Amino acid sequence: MLAMQNGVAVRRELLERLTGARRRSDALFSLVRADSLYERPIPERHRIIFYVGHLEAFDWNLLHEIFGAQSLHPEFDRLFAFGIDPVGGGLPGDQPSDWPSLDAVHSYVTKIRAALDEKLANGALESAQTRGGFPVDALLNVALEHRLMHVETLAYMLHQLSLDKKVRQKDPRNLDAGPVIHRMVDIPAGVATLGLRRDSETFGWDNEYESQIVDVPAFVIDRFKVTNRQYLEFVAGGGYDTRRFWSDDDWNWRTARGITHPVFWKKTGDRCTGEDWVYRTMFGELPLPLDWPVYVSQAEANAYARWAGKSLPTEPEWHRAAYGAAGESERTYPWGSNAPDPDFGNFDFQSWDPTPVSAFPRGRSAFGVDDMLGNGWEWTSTLFAPFSGFEPFPFYRGYSADFFDGKHFVMKGGSARTATCMLRPTFRNWFQAHYQYVYAGFRCVSR
Repeated sequence: MLAMQNGVAVRRELLERLTGARRRSDALFSLVRADSLYERPIPERHRIIFYVGHLEAFDWNLLHEIFGAQSLHPEFDRLFAFGIDPVGGGLPGDQPSDWPSLDAVHSYVTKIRAALDEKLANGALESAQTRGGFPVDALLNVALEHRLMHVETLAYMLHQLSLDKKVRQKDPRNLDAGPVIHRMVDIPAGVATLGLRRDSETFGWDNEYESQIVDVPAFVIDRFKVTNRQYLEFVAGGGYDTRRFWSDDDWNWRTARGITHPVFWKKTGDRCTGEDWVYRTMFGELPLPLDWPVYVSQAEANAYARWAGKSLPTEPEWHRAAYGAAGESERTYPWGSNAPDPDFGNFDFQSWDPTPVSAFPRGRSAFGVDDMLGNGWEWTSTLFAPFSGFEPFPFYRGYSADFFDGKHFVMKGGSARTATCMLRPTFRNWFQAHYQYVYAGFRCVSR
């Protein structure tokens, strides 16, 4: 199970990557002004201070037992252990005064890192015990990818933080892009190989197992993600006020919250043209970038698809459009076998914000579909559910299983803040249908 590569060199590489991930998370928290770390930018989530402690608490709770190390602060180990999923639990009501001081949290983080690093630096990896039959390499991958996931999802949170509470950064990418010529692409019937084999040498989370082959009938799919320009037509045409485009549950959510447009848009004029909206980037506002992908909830994406007379792709359809090739063959990445680099897409922390959907022609799939990795996750119509043969991680039983509830939907692809290691074809992301804050767009299909 989880046949990981062995050897000291592999483990040392994992440790170097974990150190790099720590630098990324530290840099992200440094964007928040010190007096704002107790803010709650997204009502359904914890305050920012929780996540400062959470990343180290997770690593400690995962790893310290295999080294036989004793807890340094059991109360904080528990306090910072678990985040919040916004489905069904109501909004949190804690106050800043309910949390430890920033000095206390920083002290905890420093001590946890020092204790773990001492074990890791002194050869303890070679003598460490496995946990639940999982080798140490697998546990290090869990710690690494968990942190990198939070580096991304914390960006969603900080995006919603008031601009005056952040230390402004310059976006490193300023790309020219060709014209966006929207059309649909024919995808021939074929197969989609979902998931990982249990004897794979590639690390995967529990929901990525077991590998299965799915027959996918022919369909057509949008060449590009739906853009702000296209979505503006839906908004201007009364899409948010037209009942028939929304399911009962989605309509009730929309009306109860008074939602009338994407959360990243801000109305500045009286009409509904491109000039009447601004887009809120991570560190500022700019006129609505019409050729960027629109970021919306799954409910909003579904409503648009119905308005357009189309639908969202299933997980197998999305996979086939991204990785399928001639005959029954499949690619490692949409563009082929070359490792991801900045010429293929907007991912791996290259940018704080989206880019035009036509900016990366070298990342095009074998069937001619653009921008499938990076620049925004893509909603599917597939409920997040286990593959046949699913087994939860014994050391993290609720990672996936807690979300097999019929309320979360699979997302594929990746965003500008998605690490390269999670661009593998089998990686499955998921969020509930009414969560607007994700860097997630969509494209439509017709069958």
